[in-house]
Amino acid sequence: MEPKWLTWAKEIQALAQAGLAYSRDVYDQERFQRLREISKEIVAGHTDIPYVKLTDLFTNETGYQTPKVDIRAVVLEKGKLLLVQEKSDGKWALPGGWGDVGLTPGEVAAKETMEEAGLRVKPVRMLAVYDTVQHDHPPMPYHVYKLFIQCELLNGRPTGGLETSRAEFFNEDRLPPLSPGRNTPKQIFQLFKDAADPDAPCRFD
Repeated sequence: MEPKWLTWAKEIQALAQAGLAYSRDVYDQERFQRLREISKEIVAGHTDIPYVKLTDLFTNETGYQTPKVDIRAVVLEKGKLLLVQEKSDGKWALPGGWGDVGLTPGEVAAKETMEEAGLRVKPVRMLAVYDTVQHDHPPMPYHVYKLFIQCELLNGRPTGGLETSRAEFFNEDRLPPLSPGRNTPKQIFQLFKDAADPDAPCRFD
């Protein structure tokens, strides 16, 4: 569960963003702008994120704020799960990334798997839709929903990409260090079970 100060900061930011988008009163606009500044000050006071970067994070969108969508491909082959090593932290994750405008979730899962692991896959079913706040992810400035989509391996050879160093298949009992912002051990263990069970329900929240 994320710390309460971060929950408050993100809620203040969301309210301020909506207010700036829909309010026409100049004085209300000033109040909402100040609320946005307060939300940045809260996060800056509790993290090492530079204030300038927070300005970019908190002002790069307009209109009603909604959660960001992170899409992950779950490729299970002969009982082993595909993971990629991220260049950013040297740890491992399911291939994936932010949803792309113009692409369906399944298309994003397939695209990211090709770009990050060099494998062509076919999306077959949704395994889970998780809210990061309800899981053991590190605190993050965005409210994020994670979509885990099972994909069938078609062809290709595991390799790295622009953002990844390597791609490999791992047994459940021999997992490498995981990138916690992208996927947690608990999620990975559950995905092993659900991907192997065609009758497993789609999990959520």
